[in-house]
Amino acid sequence: MRTKTLKKNKINVVTLGCSKNLYDSEVLMGQLRANEKDVVHEGDGNIVVINTCGFIANAKEESVNTILEYVKKKEDGEVDKVFVTGCLSERYKPDLQKEIPNVDEYFGTSELPNLLKALEADYRHELIGERLTTTPKNYAYLKIAEGCDRPCSFCAIPLMRGRHRSKPIEELVTESEKLAAKGVKELILIAQDLTYYGLDLYKKRNLAELLERLVEVEGIEWIRLHYAFPTGFPMDVLEVMKREPKICNYIDIPLQHISDSILKSMRRGTTKEKTTKLLQEFRKRVPEMAIRTTLIVGYPGETEADFQTLKSWVADMRFERLGCFTYSHEENTHAYNLVDDVPEEIKQERANEIMELQSQISWELNQEKIGRTFNCIIDRKEGNYFVGRTEFDSPDVDNEVLIDATQFYLKQGEFVAITITDAADFDLYGVPVSE
Repeated sequence: MRTKTLKKNKINVVTLGCSKNLYDSEVLMGQLRANEKDVVHEGDGNIVVINTCGFIANAKEESVNTILEYVKKKEDGEVDKVFVTGCLSERYKPDLQKEIPNVDEYFGTSELPNLLKALEADYRHELIGERLTTTPKNYAYLKIAEGCDRPCSFCAIPLMRGRHRSKPIEELVTESEKLAAKGVKELILIAQDLTYYGLDLYKKRNLAELLERLVEVEGIEWIRLHYAFPTGFPMDVLEVMKREPKICNYIDIPLQHISDSILKSMRRGTTKEKTTKLLQEFRKRVPEMAIRTTLIVGYPGETEADFQTLKSWVADMRFERLGCFTYSHEENTHAYNLVDDVPEEIKQERANEIMELQSQISWELNQEKIGRTFNCIIDRKEGNYFVGRTEFDSPDVDNEVLIDATQFYLKQGEFVAITITDAADFDLYGVPVSE
């Protein structure tokens, strides 16, 4: 008998891409654990499941390279089986099967039961809300909807994730209660488009009602909103944010561009004037709000004038948080019919210019925080620092608050009042308020 058959299988789940993918991996791992499978996240295992991203060129390249890396390990006898799931697999399955045939099986984004079957596990319907979380114990992502109905010209997500599908409020409350019971204190709400939540189930935009139900969950202290869409934003959400202390004064609203001609070509359904008025309304109704956005430069037809319009607007708006990407020409999207006419080096130069401008804005805004005290959650210890965040900062993408661990002892997952003593472009330094 071959010794391989005596070895207990260990499943290693590797996640690429965004927080929505991480959530899917956690659900998969929860199902596997319920089936009494030995499962790890990005560790060592003889069976590998790669949850891929297929959003833009860089992400696709990383996914393909990761698949090739594990296929090589399989060929070298270091792992026994390699399975691939997620967005890249959904979008390019026939091509992948042809180009990388040594993967045991490919699965799309909605084929969890089939993937579990291949891993000799049963899909358990009763496990709604059960996940094996991979984030620090104090926060977790809560995916409130899947898919997207927006027609944005540059985006391939509807091709990979399908139409918008909201999760029922009761299901999300149950999931939040289970997370709180495990010690989660911060929920980060994610979807392709939070603002569309409820239209399919309740025939109205129902994010505000969901928030009102989630603030009632005992143990949850912070609720954070990611990925809102500017067109049709439900303004009652701002009223709930202002009224409920558990809802962070923070919103992530990817705006992509501001030049009217580019917005029209992008099929964003808005204009510079409408977008500016919306953000002014945000600031008026919730003055403390930190607004995070993402922008795309180098979109087909973007002229130097379009870019200068964008840059000038970023300078005027003074976003608390901002990320900038170069345009990626994605097949089967509406924009793929356009000529990708902005040279790569110009795209990169424009992205760098925006980020340099934002770095200065962020530095100036951070200087204003020196001497102020903020309630911070402590995520981890890293080197000689405890690393925390204010309510105005999301994990991995925003500012962090660094506290000298050689002078102070703090507990991960605890809320601590921190007085800011110094500030850089994207980091704050502080000391705990003495009792």
